[in-house]
Amino acid sequence: MKKLLITLASVLALQASAQEQQLFDNGWEFTYNGKTTTVNLPHDWDIYYASNPETGTTGTEGGWFPAGKGEYRKRFAGNLMKVKKGELVKLHFEGVYQRAEVFINGKKAGQHAYGYTPFTVDITPYVYTDKRENELVVKVDNSQQTNCRWYSGSGIYRHVWLQTMPTLHIAENGVFVTTTDVSADKATVNVAVTVQNESKDAQQTTVEVEGQQQDVTVNAGECKTVNFSYTIQHPRLWSPQDPYLYTVNCRLRSPLTSNHSTRFGVRTFSYDAEKGFVLNGESLLLNGGCVHHDDGVIGAMAFDDAEIRKVRLMKQAGFNLIRTSHNPTTRAFLDACDSLGMLVIGEAFDGWRKAKKPYDYSTLIDSCYREDIHAMVLRDRNHPSIISWSIGNEVIERKEIGVVATARKLKAAVLECDTTRPVTEALCAWDPDWEIYDPHFEVLDIAGYNYMIFKHATDHQRDPKRVMWQTESFPRDAFRNWAYVHDNPYIIGDMVWTGLDYLGESGIGRYYYEGERPGESYVEGGQPDWHGACCGDVDMTGYRRPISHYRDILWNDRGLFMAVKEPNGYHGKIYETSWSVWPTWESWNWAGWEGKPIDVEVYTKAPEVKLYLNDQLVDTKKVDRSTEFKAVFNLPYQPGTLRAEAGGQRVMLSTAGKPARLRLTADRNHLVPGGQSLAYITVEVVDKNGNVCPDAAIPCQVSVSGSAMLMAAASADLKDRTAKTSPSFTTWKGRAIIVVRSTQSKGTANIRVKSQLPTASLKM
Repeated sequence: MKKLLITLASVLALQASAQEQQLFDNGWEFTYNGKTTTVNLPHDWDIYYASNPETGTTGTEGGWFPAGKGEYRKRFAGNLMKVKKGELVKLHFEGVYQRAEVFINGKKAGQHAYGYTPFTVDITPYVYTDKRENELVVKVDNSQQTNCRWYSGSGIYRHVWLQTMPTLHIAENGVFVTTTDVSADKATVNVAVTVQNESKDAQQTTVEVEGQQQDVTVNAGECKTVNFSYTIQHPRLWSPQDPYLYTVNCRLRSPLTSNHSTRFGVRTFSYDAEKGFVLNGESLLLNGGCVHHDDGVIGAMAFDDAEIRKVRLMKQAGFNLIRTSHNPTTRAFLDACDSLGMLVIGEAFDGWRKAKKPYDYSTLIDSCYREDIHAMVLRDRNHPSIISWSIGNEVIERKEIGVVATARKLKAAVLECDTTRPVTEALCAWDPDWEIYDPHFEVLDIAGYNYMIFKHATDHQRDPKRVMWQTESFPRDAFRNWAYVHDNPYIIGDMVWTGLDYLGESGIGRYYYEGERPGESYVEGGQPDWHGACCGDVDMTGYRRPISHYRDILWNDRGLFMAVKEPNGYHGKIYETSWSVWPTWESWNWAGWEGKPIDVEVYTKAPEVKLYLNDQLVDTKKVDRSTEFKAVFNLPYQPGTLRAEAGGQRVMLSTAGKPARLRLTADRNHLVPGGQSLAYITVEVVDKNGNVCPDAAIPCQVSVSGSAMLMAAASADLKDRTAKTSPSFTTWKGRAIIVVRSTQSKGTANIRVKSQLPTASLKM
């Protein structure tokens, strides 16, 4: 059995040792295509443009957005930094897409190629620390297209931090927390603190951790690690149900006193082919979803509130695991997973040496792979949410003998930073060859199967100790994949593609009608009518599709849900694609279909379901595993009210009347001043009784005033090409979403939405 007795930390602010740091997001001049504007970070210039197949250089993969080159410029007085004599000045970038070059006062200070990993630039030799004005320039080159298989966005889309520190300091990502001997009575906390000396002389200091002290001498230009341990009595174990976090405090006492706090959660896990995945001594089936990095209608702009919302949506949908496909995620995302209780597979790359797209990571891997893996693992290894590292996804060279050597190199780079977690990778096959990948699987601690878990029985017979999880699966196979995991302990989880809708990979998950462009998203020429993927359990507005509720009931044994299958021919003959599910809606509005047969689906783990239409019993259905925990009723359509009853619960669907008004519902009551707070406002078209009108397409215009500004307004319709950041939007299926951002000042935000219906307003 492979057993990991560990506790890992999430960072209170930023996992770096900076003695002083300030958010450096505000007041940038951004130049693109000869036009200069003032922007505050995070910033993604692509999302301000409408998707356009005629001009979008990112193609169908990137959603037909412009990309190109941009330049960010920021001026600041040196004395505002309050730098002490002999201190270092650095800039930490959480993410720039991509090929960033950093200049300070006309001198090149650093560069970084991969758009998904953080990097730090030492600007000490070039920065003015007196009253003189500094000029910081960041050049971003995303012109080499295509370089990604999904929407990447363009620009400084994650936070920037200005850091000052003495030459002797805790190294960046230099606190590593693990635990051993974890039991109900106690847990031993191990804290490794790495001290870095960036001066020309040896220096001495005292390192203190939770009251313990050690003196250390660090030679010039070197790093030295000091180890501590202490005991927590009767620890409260971190889990998805109880994501409890502790804090460890570290201090350097000379030459300048500095503090560093790290949050962590005590937990243990193990995995093997006999007992499956065990968390804190209890078996846990992993119900996972893949999630791309974009934040939907605001593009790639990684505001903390947007990252937290993504995790919350996944949690509310019943998932307990997220795979960060196919790149490192953000600090804020992992902090949210720690705090909300979500397990994570942290993934480094999509592909390796053989290109999937002309300018993808294959152009960087030989020069950058170790640097990028270290950037991910060192930053993220202290998060209790992370249970595995993934080194790749469906690599093109999987049949070549050299692929095994590459996998070993990438795994070795992970183990240089963290030996407490298993390493995985997602493998696939689009032809009969599969068993030839056994030597590749031997490198991995857990075998990742993309759409190939049906091979599990013969693979298990051939290799009884192999631990598997399906790292990607088709949404429509929800029951089958739940059953595989439920019945076979060596299959520890399933990850659907995907948890959330996303931009790019245009048209994945689509169904289409006769007469529309046929085929998958990846047919030659792509799907130019689309700019995103609609295969998510949750759509762009945060609305959970019926498949989400069904999956939740399968894995979590909770709830009762009812939905209606769109009749084939109602809008035209329906064709499905690989990642689609049959169009199924929370709707009992089917005008023109009166008297014709229609299917109503009820999802439940209760043994029996009764369905009523207008208070008349339609039928009673038995429900169990043989029915895939669905009761399907076929009846002639008649307007009115459907009611399903099962297990002491009831759900209803009523035919909505004519649109009467817009209903605005915000996800919070107020915005926090400072320009980083976001509010998501759901727009619903409702009838006079408050029922959502499921077919309503109402053109709207939003205005925002007071202490907020508009970030985005859009529906979940991934064929609507209106720019997401435009104040104009049209509801789709009766819904849309508005995103507003706080200003620097405190006050009231006023949101007004005008349409053919009465004007709707909201204050916050």
